Amino acid sequence: MRFGFTTGSCAAAASKAAVHMLFFGGTKREITICTPKGIDYNAEILDIKKENNMVSCAVRKDGGDDPDVTTGALVYSTVRLYEYEALAVTEEEFKCDISDNNPSLRIIIKGGTGVGTVTKPGLDQPVGNAAINHVPREMITEVVTDVCKQADFHGILEVTISVPQGEEIAKKTFNERLGIVGGISIIGTSGIVEPMSTQAILDTIKLELNQRYVNGYDMVAITPGNYGLDFMKNAYGYDLDRSVKCSNFVGATIDMAREIGFKKVLLTGHIGKLIKVSGGIMNTHSKEGDCRMELMAAAAIMCGATSEVAKNILESVATEEGLNILDDAGILDETMMCVMDRIMNNLSRRATDDMAIECIMYSNDRGELAKSEGAEKWLILLVQEQGQQI
Repeated sequence: MRFGFTTGSCAAAASKAAVHMLFFGGTKREITICTPKGIDYNAEILDIKKENNMVSCAVRKDGGDDPDVTTGALVYSTVRLYEYEALAVTEEEFKCDISDNNPSLRIIIKGGTGVGTVTKPGLDQPVGNAAINHVPREMITEVVTDVCKQADFHGILEVTISVPQGEEIAKKTFNERLGIVGGISIIGTSGIVEPMSTQAILDTIKLELNQRYVNGYDMVAITPGNYGLDFMKNAYGYDLDRSVKCSNFVGATIDMAREIGFKKVLLTGHIGKLIKVSGGIMNTHSKEGDCRMELMAAAAIMCGATSEVAKNILESVATEEGLNILDDAGILDETMMCVMDRIMNNLSRRATDDMAIECIMYSNDRGELAKSEGAEKWLILLVQEQGQQI
């Protein structure tokens, strides 16, 4: 599969082309930068505009074979030249954006149209900053500094990154949930986009965990998704959308929560995901292992199921169907508690003694199926906290 390049790489490439044209004139139709991954990015330069002491140009985002909502968007860089006496700026404005090797060169990096603003703590950038993460900032600073050296330039440059489609694109991302408003983030740690990047999902999960932790909470609720949203609202008054979404990465999310410093984790989820955890499967994606019905049948046998009941479960294609079979056999509740016991054994082993963990498991048709001993008490605390935040 073909890899692509991040919005950070696009911003850096556009910035390099813009500053090159600013100092050396001419028209740059393509530019090459080296990404942090060590892979060269040969970018086509589009929509070039020149004015006195200013050049603007764009690079079109190519996400490769990754289904990235930003693919096709134009990422602009506008580089503006200032003299020292023409611009009154504080040292704080230069934070993270000054060339360490050339203190007489000052590079101010700003967010323009379609680049979000950080409004909550715990993200890569402090509250109030443009959502241009530190690696893209470093990439922009490095390429701009290199061109300034060639031009023997000493002074102030303002680099404004904008994405005209950014505000619309942001509606399809987690940005608003994370507290990034007004547009997308300029991101990327390696400079390239790997197809179906697991790391991008894990990075988002870690951001959400960090945000909660820096706001002073030592307990966090996690869930694979919004299955059971209505059940949780009706049964407990809890908005499941406030949980950190761990997708299929149950084990990795527990690891991150422990490393960040959380003392308590409440996992809530649909049986279709959580029954896999009873078998020690901590990445619940079907490509990693799908033995839902085998695990259900094994638990049923432990609770006295006949071979016929076990056979019927194994021939089922969905957990909801398996639950009907267990109900008809009169062993639904005890089987679900057996499954929960095994889930808790595996969750506790993963969390280690550093962090306590509880769990609630439900289905779409039947609601709550089983819960660990302390789960309801923790959920009540989360509901109370949720009410205080509204």
